[in-house]
Amino acid sequence: MQFFKALGRSSVVLGLGSSIAALGFRLIRGTTHYVFEPVDALQNMAALGPLIATTWHGQHFMIHVARPSKRPFSVMISRHRDGELNARVARKLGANIIRGSGGEAQDMHRKGAVSASREVLRALQQGSSIVMTADVPKIARKAGSGIIAMAQHSGCPIVPIAVVSKRRRDFDSWDHMSLPLPFSKGIVVVGRPIFVPADADAVELERKRCELETELNAIHVRAFTKMGSPHPIFAPGPYSGADT
Repeated sequence: MQFFKALGRSSVVLGLGSSIAALGFRLIRGTTHYVFEPVDALQNMAALGPLIATTWHGQHFMIHVARPSKRPFSVMISRHRDGELNARVARKLGANIIRGSGGEAQDMHRKGAVSASREVLRALQQGSSIVMTADVPKIARKAGSGIIAMAQHSGCPIVPIAVVSKRRRDFDSWDHMSLPLPFSKGIVVVGRPIFVPADADAVELERKRCELETELNAIHVRAFTKMGSPHPIFAPGPYSGADT
């Protein structure tokens, strides 16, 4: 067992694995016909300037398809060794990498999020958008307070995004991962931007966190339902965004 763990951490294996994964994601993007909802989502995002794009863990693999053309972006990825492969794949897909976690504010020092937060704020100030998952690691679909704090301090909006393919494999993992497959149809549902006031108090910050959580769940219900194959954890329900 130790041998396989060591093998999985080797630079050669990580390099080969990340190259294969990046090639696979390019194949998926190139062979999947994505529609956007709303139809002018890309223009709307471009008009917002630097933003914090977010989705749930396990649904993040194809979020890069929602990036406005030629828009610089950085991806925040955990410092945990399991994040190394993700970081290498994202780098091969053209992203700048920021290592750290944006989960809960009380975990910032332990997870290196203080230095990562500084990098995030610097990137946003320089015009680069940020991509990160919203939920707390190992606790699916619970938005963390870290992303809310980043929006508060940067003045940049959080934009919830759901990217779902009709052909995919859903896993029974802690994050309810969905792995898209090539030669498919797909949808990108972009939720309402969430702005966090610089002077927000603890009550307002919690309200914004709950708003993000609700919006992310709503757009994922919408996306899976529109693909005609709802994910077991995203049961159809009311949606607060685009019309049917």
